[in-house]
Amino acid sequence: MVKKLKSLAALSDNQLANTVKDSAQQIWLAGLGAFSKAQEEGNKVFDALVKEGQTIQKKTKKVADEKMAEVAVKAAGTWDRLEQVFEDRVARALGSLGVPNKKDIEKLSKRVAELTAVVQKLTEAQEAPAARKAPAAKPAAATAAAKAAAPAKKPAASKSAGKKPVAPAPAPGATAPAA
Repeated sequence: MVKKLKSLAALSDNQLANTVKDSAQQIWLAGLGAFSKAQEEGNKVFDALVKEGQTIQKKTKKVADEKMAEVAVKAAGTWDRLEQVFEDRVARALGSLGVPNKKDIEKLSKRVAELTAVVQKLTEAQEAPAARKAPAAKPAAATAAAKAAAPAKKPAASKSAGKKPVAPAPAPGATAPAA
């Protein structure tokens, strides 16, 4: 650039004007070339930046998803612990009020089943001897029923003369006839 300026100093006005005009023309063309190059390279640079942005976005999304998963696991663990603490406190409160818990109810159910089996065995044991004795000896109720069903004997004529006839006894639960 210094050489050009020294050479320009030695030139005449007309030559100087032509040289300045040529220099301006070259500067203008260099500017157009730079602009054109920037446009071509700009699109390439823009496309490269978009691709790089997509790559960075994928990496960022992956890292964010991993962090979210870690937070979700920690939150679930916290909720589980909180739920367990709540259940323990409710169980203690119910226990202090005397409300049976699931284990108590299961224990009682098992005991009731055992006792039911024992009662069933005892009932069967008592019914077996009674069933063997029943045909050999008549129960008192059966004997009384048999006597009631037997026809009443008529008294002899000599004994009943002068006595009033006796009315049969009323059946249990029936009212006596008015005399």
